[in-house]
Amino acid sequence: MKAIDIGELLLLAALWGASFLFMRLGAAEFGPVTLSALRVGLATLVLLPLLFWRGQAAVLRAHWRPIAFVGVVNSALPFVLFSIAALAINAGLSSIFNATAPLWGALIAWLWLGDRLTRTRVIGLALGFAGVLWLAWDTASFKPGEHGVSAAVAIAACLGATLCYGFAANYTKRQ
Repeated sequence: MKAIDIGELLLLAALWGASFLFMRLGAAEFGPVTLSALRVGLATLVLLPLLFWRGQAAVLRAHWRPIAFVGVVNSALPFVLFSIAALAINAGLSSIFNATAPLWGALIAWLWLGDRLTRTRVIGLALGFAGVLWLAWDTASFKPGEHGVSAAVAIAACLGATLCYGFAANYTKRQ
C-alpha cells in the first residue's frame, strides 16, 4: 500500500467519522429529513460538476434510474435513519451499529446472490465487529426521551440504515 493510499484512507475515515458528529449536532436543529436533504444536496453540488468535467454525463443519462435508486438506498435513506438515531443515542453507539453494515452485506449476498460464507469470512466479520465494540463501548450511551425518539426506535433506525447499505452494495454488485 502506498503512502498516498494510507493518507486517502485516513482522510476518508475522518470525513466519515465527522459525519456522525455532524448528524449528532445538526439533527436536533434542522430535523433528520432536512439535514439529510442538505447533505445530499451539497454532495450533488460538489460531485455533479466533477461528473461533467470527467466526461461521464452520458453514463448518468443512460443509467439514471439505477443510479438514483442506489443514491436513495445507499445515501438518502441511511442519512435520514442515522439522523433520527442521533436524536436518542450518541455517535459511539451509532458507530457500533454502523459496524453491522458488512454483516448485513454478507448475509444479503449469501441469501440473494448465493455468495458463500466461508469460515474465514465469518471469522473476519466477527473480529471486525468485535473490534468496533471494543473501541466504542466506553463511549456508547443512550439519552432516552430526548427529542421524542426512544432508544428502540434509534436502534431500529441504525440497523435499518446499515441494512440499506448491505442491500445497496449487493444491488450494485448484481447490476
